[in-house]
Amino acid sequence: MQDQHAPRFGQSQAYVHALTRAGAAPLLVPNLTDKTLLRTLYELLDGLLLAGGEDVDPAYYGEPRHEKCGPVSPERDKAELALTRWAMDDGKPLLAICRGIQVLNVALGGSLYQDIQAQARGAEKHDWHPGYPRNRLSHMAIVTPQTRLAHILGSSNSPRSLCIPVNSLHHQAIKDVAPGLTVAARAPDKIIEAVEAEAHPFAIGVQWHPEELADNDVQAQRIFDALVEAVRDRLRNGE
Repeated sequence: MQDQHAPRFGQSQAYVHALTRAGAAPLLVPNLTDKTLLRTLYELLDGLLLAGGEDVDPAYYGEPRHEKCGPVSPERDKAELALTRWAMDDGKPLLAICRGIQVLNVALGGSLYQDIQAQARGAEKHDWHPGYPRNRLSHMAIVTPQTRLAHILGSSNSPRSLCIPVNSLHHQAIKDVAPGLTVAARAPDKIIEAVEAEAHPFAIGVQWHPEELADNDVQAQRIFDALVEAVRDRLRNGE
């Protein structure tokens, strides 16, 4: 978040609250463009959470800018794409939320709908913000059976899909899924709501905002609990 009169970095407290409930000690990483400094901070992290925010510059997935594409942050794009690729290469646990799932997909070679309503035929409204509470349950997410996400949310190994109500505060979404990622959930209109990397110890992206629900939603909090547990497993294994 940047103020043109007094530039600053910041993030929603909801992420911090959800992470601390899970037992984590969050460290907010500024948008450093110096790769050496950024890597120094990255090495201090046991896990990585990519939060919501501005649109990703479509130049990173080889497309011209659509008129409905929103503001971008070049410094944030550069920093988060680097952090994401490092975490994927190193097997460091990663949770990607809203913009974060889009960063994850672009970092690995995927693309985005720059505006769902303008580019995704048949899609419903997904940008229920501003004007509505951030915890408004806007539609269902249909979770793919037997995925890591399904297990986290409390599903057994049943072949039946798990459906959960989610909030929805985005106007962009994954279009072409990056190599190495698989779809873990979709909205009823087929817009991708979650992905995960099967070859990675823990790399999950969700398009909704579980941090805004986790105060009163056990399933939403489980997503953050799972990230922290993956970190603990990695530390126990001496990685």
